[in-house]
Amino acid sequence: MDDDGTRGGRGPGADRAPGPAAPPPPAHPPRVPHPASGTHPADPHQGDRNQADPYPAGRKQADPQPGRPAEQWRAGSASAQPVEHRQAVPGPAAPPVDQPAPGAPVDAWLRTPRPQQEPGVWRYGYTPPPPEESERVSDRSLLVGALIALLSALLLWSLWRNGYLPYRLVPLKLFTPGEWWNPGTSGGPRTIEGSDALTVYEAILFGLLAYGCGRIGNFSELFRRHVAERGQPFLALAAAAAAGLTQLLVWKETLPVVRPVLVLVASVAGGEIYQSQTVVNVIYGLIAAAVLWPFARLGRWRELIAARRGGGTAPAPADPSAPATTTSADQWPELRAAGWADAADTLTAEVRTGRMNDVDVARLRHAWRLATRRPDRLGPLAESVLRTGGAAALHPSGHRDLPRRTARHDVLTGQVRIGRCADDSHNPYVRRGTGLALDPALLGTSLLAVGPPGAGKSARLVRPAVEALALRALAGQAAVLAVGGAGEPLGPDDAFDVVVRVGHPGSAHDIDLYGGTTDPDEAAAVLAEGLVGDVGSLDSRRAATVLAQLLGPYRAAHGHFPSVPELRELLDGTPAAFAGLRASLEAAGHHAMLRELDARSRQAGGPGDPAPALADRVALLDRPTFAGFFATGPDARPFELRALGQYPLRVRVDLPERGHAEASRLLTRLLLAQFTAITAARTDTSLFVCLVLDDATHAVTAETVRGIRRLRSVNAGAVLALRTVDDVPEALHTPLLGAVGCTAAFSGITTWDGKRFAEAWGKEWVETREVAQHTVFADQPFTRALHALRKLVTGKAVTTDAVTVRQVEKERWSASELAYAVPSGHAVIRLANVDGEHAPPLLVHLDG
Repeated sequence: MDDDGTRGGRGPGADRAPGPAAPPPPAHPPRVPHPASGTHPADPHQGDRNQADPYPAGRKQADPQPGRPAEQWRAGSASAQPVEHRQAVPGPAAPPVDQPAPGAPVDAWLRTPRPQQEPGVWRYGYTPPPPEESERVSDRSLLVGALIALLSALLLWSLWRNGYLPYRLVPLKLFTPGEWWNPGTSGGPRTIEGSDALTVYEAILFGLLAYGCGRIGNFSELFRRHVAERGQPFLALAAAAAAGLTQLLVWKETLPVVRPVLVLVASVAGGEIYQSQTVVNVIYGLIAAAVLWPFARLGRWRELIAARRGGGTAPAPADPSAPATTTSADQWPELRAAGWADAADTLTAEVRTGRMNDVDVARLRHAWRLATRRPDRLGPLAESVLRTGGAAALHPSGHRDLPRRTARHDVLTGQVRIGRCADDSHNPYVRRGTGLALDPALLGTSLLAVGPPGAGKSARLVRPAVEALALRALAGQAAVLAVGGAGEPLGPDDAFDVVVRVGHPGSAHDIDLYGGTTDPDEAAAVLAEGLVGDVGSLDSRRAATVLAQLLGPYRAAHGHFPSVPELRELLDGTPAAFAGLRASLEAAGHHAMLRELDARSRQAGGPGDPAPALADRVALLDRPTFAGFFATGPDARPFELRALGQYPLRVRVDLPERGHAEASRLLTRLLLAQFTAITAARTDTSLFVCLVLDDATHAVTAETVRGIRRLRSVNAGAVLALRTVDDVPEALHTPLLGAVGCTAAFSGITTWDGKRFAEAWGKEWVETREVAQHTVFADQPFTRALHALRKLVTGKAVTTDAVTVRQVEKERWSASELAYAVPSGHAVIRLANVDGEHAPPLLVHLDG
């Protein structure tokens, strides 16, 4: 992130915010270089972007920092940091950005098919697998069968040619005149016509024998497996060798081809046709071509020659002046259909010249969809496109891409590829070898990932999901809040608009313990869930009542909620704190709030009073490390979580897990409770909002589980990563697994965790085969002698197999298989989308 003057020390000082940058045109589409950290030059097209802002007016007013002008947020810094009156502390220089290898051009990327598939299938360029083979014959059986068929065919042909087969001429004599043949069933031809008929008859029989031999010997499968699958040029060379051998046998008249053809031509055109040597040469040439044609088709000679000819020349670049077709995705048909052909031509030229990336395409398409709902915005958006091209309707940060990507993304569909389905018997055949991807439709049902440390949850699943949501935020379609420990690989600072480093003196933002609300009851309910929601012996509703009895009077007296030290004193029942608050209420005439405070005074110290437990939890935040954080006065600048539901923000919260593990868990629990409460209260659900917890240990409570169930109905979701399911209270194991639609079990989990996943994934009907061997007892002396000889040779008694086939209900994955059969770097993932479609648990090799 850009931290020059925007993320400094926690005191008065610099108040500047650099303007957003206009990145230079990319050298390799579809990637656009990310602006480097530091002060960015002013964007010359900022005015155009403000005219064509695709986001609704309600979102423009949203500000994560109350009291700050909306114009500063819309034209803020490249990192979307607000203007702050804090002293700048120079930080270390940002490391150089490593750009990934350039991908395909945007026009080819747009034209790549993305067919609708089952949940989780990587749709970009998807091709269905070939039909499943019922039972694959072994190579040995295939070769032996082909050899037996060939030898049998040669034997039959030899018997035929030598006259050892009786009645071989009877079918021919039935359809030809009797004077052509000698008397008797075995009599040969008497005339020239009979000899010619026998020649054609033998050729027909040879063709039928060759076809039957090929079918019985399965020569097509033998050719496909051992010749065609080896590819070129072996395929062409093998076909050429076979063609040469066949030509030799044809002209040696070992194969009956030439004479039958000459006889048929003579019978149709007359024998005088052979008086011309030219005609004879043409007939011989046609015979040779007819023999070569099947081998040319089998060897794909034409494709090989075309590839050899075109291999030395590079394909011609696309002509930008080529006529547009409204059916092509890179021609922006939606703009042309609305009558904005000039804007469509501008974007088409931007795509073909490489000045747009995939994020620009997704952003402009989304902006156009939003503008069509408000016809008064179509004109300004089209004018902005004509002036700035692919830089129109930019994200307020000015970024057009992330500084680096660690996974494959398809921004057009919102998918991120996290792995490949393994070729395993547990996976359905159609899913083996296909890519597995996450998208907002899946994350909208929430995702729970469980695996031990080092299993790859953060690097191979959590970070790709955060990247995908960040790219979608740049396209104006999502907002993401990523929470993890300091130094966790959730992405560089430049990939986020707001970075909150809890307990770090250089953090530009604080956390609002009250979620930005002004309602004391709502603030008390969420705060109680975060403070003592994991304490099973305490009722969070009673804790919320205690907090409401203090937050309401304090806000009425001071105009804001208490800070951490003040809240701790009130919960401890300090007489001076109560007396000062009472005096302020009496002076202001808040008699209703005085009754609330009196009720708290009467209940303090009673049996079951949750105030001491609340004070102990608040004391975890009342530490010197957090001094200045969680401030609530007029000078406080906390980040309000409500802004996530109103603007496409990218927010990351770094927690001090190493030095303050319990406080980090408390804050994680508080953020989860605030997120579920705020998203459920949204009125505009067009923006997808997602919370990503890299470590949700002791963060899940009964109330947050109920909140997670409601997320899918308000276009929101949560990603929770756990080391073990035991990090959640035992009473919540089943409700949590039932609340999330997507679950992932990484390699290395215990059998106890595997049992819970196996129960959650259910069972399926499978066909089982049971083979029982029974000893064969012979009754006849000769048979007993044969059995004795066989036992003497093989050392085994003669047995017979009894096979029983039946349908049984079996677990999709057993607990033992999940614990011991999942290889390293793999996970078993079950996915479901918000429409109710689901995929079975799949063994996935993670490469995100």
